[in-house]
Order: sequence, then structure tokens, then C-alpha cells
Amino acid sequence: MTGPTLTDEALAHACAVLRSGGVVAFPTETYYGLAVDPFNQAALSSLFALKRRSVDKPVLLIIDNPSQLVSLVAEIPPPFPLLMQRFWPGPLTLVFPGAASLSEMLTGCRGTIGVRVSSHPVARQLVSTFGQPITATSANLSGYKPAVTASEVREQLGLEVDFVLDGGETPGGQGSTLLGCQDGKVCLLRAGVVPFAEIETVLTGA
Repeated sequence: MTGPTLTDEALAHACAVLRSGGVVAFPTETYYGLAVDPFNQAALSSLFALKRRSVDKPVLLIIDNPSQLVSLVAEIPPPFPLLMQRFWPGPLTLVFPGAASLSEMLTGCRGTIGVRVSSHPVARQLVSTFGQPITATSANLSGYKPAVTASEVREQLGLEVDFVLDGGETPGGQGSTLLGCQDGKVCLLRAGVVPFAEIETVLTGA
């Protein structure tokens, strides 16, 4: 969907906010998300307080490319590389065994971490310019409808969001499809934009 043009100045300011521990709202291929530096514990605490989110709920991350997984995951399950090749960038979140160094606020104390490469141009520019992974939890108060426009972000979260990258309206509807891997077999954790039947077709080579 079309929207306001992203300027270099806006992008640079968003990255400065992230580096200072602030919260940035940005558009993704599903909803608006909330970005903080996932390696900054104070920033994560601010994010959870802003969303009024329970600390046992994990936070998904967006990366620029698969090479950034090295700082996030303990291992890559065997079925995942094929899915990464086929569905990234796109609305498919893969849940990996998390690196031991990750904050428990990211993993929800579960030891796993959900990651995807976004297909939205603004999200991709943000994570690329920032140079490391960012959080991508939906921009809303917990239990409320995720925002699909910059104005909806401001209506729900107000001035507690330090900066909003306005990329126009996002598609809304379903969130990203969430997949895990148990005993070497891919399992559906949350239905989403990418149909599980399509994923199974890719995995079986049918």
C-alpha cells in the first residue's frame, strides 16, 4: 500500500531513537509494529510497560538478513533453511531455540525466539539502517486491536511512543504465520498470512 515517502531524515531519527533506548512505531506487511533495541534491557522494559504486556509473553524480532541469526539463535532446525529461502522476506515467523544470551523478556522465559525478515520496504530500511535486529511486537495495548495506520498508533499509545515512522496504511487482517519445530518436524503455532498448506507443499516438494 502506498503512503508517505520515507525520508533519510526520518530514518536517521528513528535509528537515533532506537540507539538511545527509545520506542519507534513502524509499518510491517501485517500491522504497525513497535521497535526497540532487543539487546537493551531498559528499552525492553519500556516496551512492556508501554503495551501493558505480561512478561511471560515473548516478543518477535525482525532481522535484515539470515546472517543476523548468529546473535539470536542456539541452532537452526533442519527444516528452516528451505522455509527461509522460500518465504523470507515475508509474513512467516520462525521460532528458533534462543541463544543463551537473550533477555528472558524476549523469550517469555521459554528459551525460544521468533524471527522473520519483513517484506515491507519501511521495515526493511529501518532494520538495515539500524544495523541489527529490532523488536516487532504489534503496536497496540495488550488485548486491543493492532494499529494499521500511524494515526491509530498515536490514538492507542499516544506520546509514550517516541517516534512514529508513517508508512501509510498496512494490510491488517491476519498476523504473520508462526512456525516452530519439534522433533525435527515443523508445527503450526499460529495461523497467519502464509497458509500452512503452502508451507507443507514446500517442505514435501509436492
